[in-house]
Amino acid sequence: MPTPSTPYYLIDEKKLVRNLELIREVRERSGAKSLLALKCFSTWCVFDLMREYMDGTTSSSLYEARLGHETFGKETHAYSVAYPPEEVRALASFADKIIFNSVSQLLLYKRVAEGTNLGLRINPGVSYSNFDLANPARKYSRLGVVDRKSLAEVLPLIRGAMFHFNCENADFPQLSDTLDFIGKRYGTMLKQLEWISLGGGIFFTREGYPLEQFCRKLKSFSEKYSLQIYLEPGEAAITRSTELVTTVLDVVKNRREIAIVDASTEPHMLDLLIYRLEASIAHPAPGAHQVTIAGRSCLAGDVFCTTKLAHPLKVGDTVRIADAAGYTMVKKNWFNGLPMPAIAVRRLNGKVETVRSFTYEDFKKSLS
Repeated sequence: MPTPSTPYYLIDEKKLVRNLELIREVRERSGAKSLLALKCFSTWCVFDLMREYMDGTTSSSLYEARLGHETFGKETHAYSVAYPPEEVRALASFADKIIFNSVSQLLLYKRVAEGTNLGLRINPGVSYSNFDLANPARKYSRLGVVDRKSLAEVLPLIRGAMFHFNCENADFPQLSDTLDFIGKRYGTMLKQLEWISLGGGIFFTREGYPLEQFCRKLKSFSEKYSLQIYLEPGEAAITRSTELVTTVLDVVKNRREIAIVDASTEPHMLDLLIYRLEASIAHPAPGAHQVTIAGRSCLAGDVFCTTKLAHPLKVGDTVRIADAAGYTMVKKNWFNGLPMPAIAVRRLNGKVETVRSFTYEDFKKSLS
């Protein structure tokens, strides 16, 4: 298929491989396995490539777990904040590991999931996040078991534990200190388990991250407690690999120049609104000309960013919005009935392949 008309998400496999090679290096040097976090990125048209570097997938729902099992293969880890009984029964038929969020759910479903490798999420009370909304150990958090006494009582029922306590953590000293804290607080229990997941949110593929120290720390922790460590990279696996390609539809002025593109933040890059972030622009080149790049929805605050470019934008110009992979395609929606961006991949051989386009019929069928 030819390159689609804008807007479309463009995944670049060569840029993706840069992250995947670092993930493979971590496994080779530390022994830690990496599972793709499907809650961040579920675009399975590139799973054949990612499968060569990663050990499987981790999920937050039955549908994600099934998608990982069917399209990625290898290990399938299932987790949910709360399971209905029919989902546990379904997961028990194919998931390699089922992780419960609470002691009560573990006790409720231990027989339904009998024969499956079971785990429990633990809330250590410490975390790293720049956003309270995404802080796993925020006040009154419902994520994971807090009480160590109840945890000790059910320890014979589980073979592993998940400590998901990070969100975009590129601070290795902080991570190292937190691992030491977890070892000190839960060390006796950890020695009775087979595996531990450190969750996602560790930005070890970011440029300048001390990868050698990171690998040594993981290996040391693994050997000390005789545990298989799992990492669950989401953003770390796909960062800087994807752009949202748009076209300028209009340029208006209200004390500053505002270029309106054929995409929108709310349906196409929702996290920008949720976390009040500004998009980064991959193209055009930066410069001295200030412009606000805005979306075409009716939402007054539908703004991608205010930036400075080399030249003024005009109708018909292409604007490429960077870092459009993580928490974008998994959250896209039909707000305002705007056309859904197509999904295209620039393969390793340089050819661009359109893997999915959306139509009015998709919009109509998504409703009732």
